[in-house]
Amino acid sequence: MFHIIWVLIVGGVIGLIAGSLTKKNVPAGWWGNVAAGLIGSLLGEKLFPNWGPQVAGMSIVPSILGAVILVIIASWFLQSMNK
Repeated sequence: MFHIIWVLIVGGVIGLIAGSLTKKNVPAGWWGNVAAGLIGSLLGEKLFPNWGPQVAGMSIVPSILGAVILVIIASWFLQSMNK
């Protein structure tokens, strides 16, 4: 139970970091950042090898890179849909 809570907290922080690094808006505000952080963490750990410090079983550097990539792609996709 506590592992799930830690994963959500770390995913939220990673999503906030990705949002502030890219200066892009993710829909749904904070919840969108949590989703971007969690999904981006999975994406980053699959695309990049597990390296760097780990928190709650998630490698921080690949997770942030994956979340940044996801935020950029999501914001680009959503902007193109609104035009």
